[in-house]
Amino acid sequence: MPVTSTDDVTESKILLAEYDCLKEEQKTRIGFRDNLLYFTLAAATAVVAITVQSGQSGLLLSVPTICLILGWTYLVNDEKISTIGYYVRDRLGPRLVELTSAHCSVFGWEVYHRNVAGRTVRKRLQTAVDLVTYLVLPMVCTTAFWCSRAVHPLLVITSLVQTLALAVLGWQFLRRTER
Repeated sequence: MPVTSTDDVTESKILLAEYDCLKEEQKTRIGFRDNLLYFTLAAATAVVAITVQSGQSGLLLSVPTICLILGWTYLVNDEKISTIGYYVRDRLGPRLVELTSAHCSVFGWEVYHRNVAGRTVRKRLQTAVDLVTYLVLPMVCTTAFWCSRAVHPLLVITSLVQTLALAVLGWQFLRRTER
């Protein structure tokens, strides 16, 4: 029977393995989040094209629903991406420094990239892109529906509920910008 040594497993190795797993999850979430933006634009474009071809303006109310679902998914993934970064900077890195008695910071990129010149402007521009995609675009479709001839009371109520939900989503995007 082989004897296993506890020397092979150290807290530092466990923390570094956790770091690798977290960075892999973060990378996957970033790719997924970024693709949601393209998918949202493609789906909205398809709905508008079908609406124009069919002349059924009620179909335009699909766009707010698409944007609400995908926008919320975008936000949830963005939050997880940021939380992983906070955890690595605030918990994992300091714990490794403590274990190794290092006199330098670990995972320097986690701090460095947050202090690069222009980050605030880029973050605000990204928020503007997000708001145009997930708030302005569906509101343009909703307004086009309101201005059409085929306005039915039930669809108007639906559109008002969607508008309220979009306002909440927009507020969540703005709230995230402050971080």
